[in-house]
Amino acid sequence: MKKYKKSEADQMGLFGGAEGVKVEPLVAQIEEGQGTRDKEQVKEAEGTKKKVQGEKREKGKGEKKSHSVVTAEELATKQRDISVSEFFAKNRHLLGFDNPRKALLTAVKEAVDNALDACEEARILPDLKVAIKQLSESKFVMTVRDNGPGIVKAQIPNVFARLLYGSKFHSMKMSRGQQGIGISAAGMYGLLTTGEPVQIISRTSVHKRAIHCHVQIDTAKNRPLVVLDEECDFELDTGTSVMITMEGKYQKGRQSVDEYIAQTAMANPHAHIVYEAPDGNVYDYARQVDELPFVAKEIKPHPYGVELGLLFQMAQASPCKTIGEFLRHSFSRVSDKLAHDICDKAKVKATTKPASLTLQQAEALHTAINQTKIMAPPTDCIGPIGAQQLEQGLKRVVEAEVYFSSSRSPSVYRGNPFLVEAAIAYGVKNMNGEEKEEGEPLMRLIRIANRVPLLYQQSACATFKSVMQINWRNYGMSQSKGALPGGPVVLMVHIASVWVPFTSESKEAIAHYPEIIKEIKLAVQECGRHLGIYLRKKKRLHQELQKRGYIETYLPFIGEALKDILTLNDGQVSDVVAKLKHTLENSRKL
Repeated sequence: MKKYKKSEADQMGLFGGAEGVKVEPLVAQIEEGQGTRDKEQVKEAEGTKKKVQGEKREKGKGEKKSHSVVTAEELATKQRDISVSEFFAKNRHLLGFDNPRKALLTAVKEAVDNALDACEEARILPDLKVAIKQLSESKFVMTVRDNGPGIVKAQIPNVFARLLYGSKFHSMKMSRGQQGIGISAAGMYGLLTTGEPVQIISRTSVHKRAIHCHVQIDTAKNRPLVVLDEECDFELDTGTSVMITMEGKYQKGRQSVDEYIAQTAMANPHAHIVYEAPDGNVYDYARQVDELPFVAKEIKPHPYGVELGLLFQMAQASPCKTIGEFLRHSFSRVSDKLAHDICDKAKVKATTKPASLTLQQAEALHTAINQTKIMAPPTDCIGPIGAQQLEQGLKRVVEAEVYFSSSRSPSVYRGNPFLVEAAIAYGVKNMNGEEKEEGEPLMRLIRIANRVPLLYQQSACATFKSVMQINWRNYGMSQSKGALPGGPVVLMVHIASVWVPFTSESKEAIAHYPEIIKEIKLAVQECGRHLGIYLRKKKRLHQELQKRGYIETYLPFIGEALKDILTLNDGQVSDVVAKLKHTLENSRKL
């Protein structure tokens, strides 16, 4: 009978208090008479096994307790409201504050847009001063001053330190701002990156002193906090000055503050803009037009642009007494006769109270509206730049050989009226465009929406897609597949609408609605046809001048040959050459 040492037994699993204890082989050996231990040893081994199994059970209970299921009541205690400012503070990239360079541009853009809107609504020719001062490598102070009507004291905190607060979101007319987010978001970014509040000076009357406020946003509640409120002096009779300290980066180039100011000057020839750059340079864009833009009027929504759910909500909240009256007073282009026709098609009585309208009746009305021919919405809610003014704005910044412009008639997408304008400049001097392999610069595309330049996400924009779909070879320009045409060309496209369909809250690209793409293509193609005529004429002139050069080169040799053949003297040869030159030149038209 073989005996094992304790170390060998441990290796074979016969003894020990480890988790891998095995007593079955030993018990089997005892029962068969082959074991080397007595019954007490067997009992000891079985006790060890039970002890280990008990330890395993206790360990399993502990693991089960640590992974217990969370109850609905416990989950309910974790639920709470999320402030809109708190959301955008964590997702500021959605508003255009994803990197320091872009953040500086976005802040300037929002402040300038507000200043221009305020001046135009008050029918004042804008005089803007934009100054950016660099405090350190990554810290800047941005100041934008305008000569607008000013802001009343009670509204200053909400305007500059509360998100989704404004006067334009529910207004159906063209304006630069739309959402009531921009300038408040710029102030919030400055607060998050530097801890400094927004500083505002505003004066509403020459007979009153200006109000000086320091405000900052409470991101947890989306409410403004007033840090300072006092009266002060202001150099203008009326106007507003906004100063924001923020983290940023100043860099020249296509997507810089310099480029934004230049393009804003193009799209707003009626504005005088003085820009003081961080590098010390001062750019003065003088006013080109002394007339204010067309005053856009507010309109009611068009029936074609209203969805079923919104129609039902509008009916429930309407103070009108009948459905017919509701349709006439809530929508544009709906007459009394047309309202009754819609009700008849929907099989809904025109005398039905809007508040008692059922969802099935609302669905029938919505279907009837889409089946009824309704006049397009009025276009006096849009204030276009104008073809001539757009061309003047392009000349203001771009020096070129020739300029062409076009303006389309208003059109509609989803019930929202819009209008497209375009201007093109050829033979641009000192053009810093992208370079193709052969060294020819690509077309430079300038995108404008409601007089505001769009500098980012060009490839995601409907304007870029529309220009790419045009065959520019038809207009005498070279174009590679999947690229913009080549040549010293600048193309500016402006879309004006009561509601520009941007792809994101940062307002950097226009959505790809088929109606918008079609109108952009038609406007650009009209400019392209004028350019094609000019380029073909220029080519013919070049070829004709080249041929005339050949005539002047070879006529003396022809005279010498005639002298030898006809035995002419020098005077006769000169007369023949002069007559021949006159005949050849007059027979070819430039």
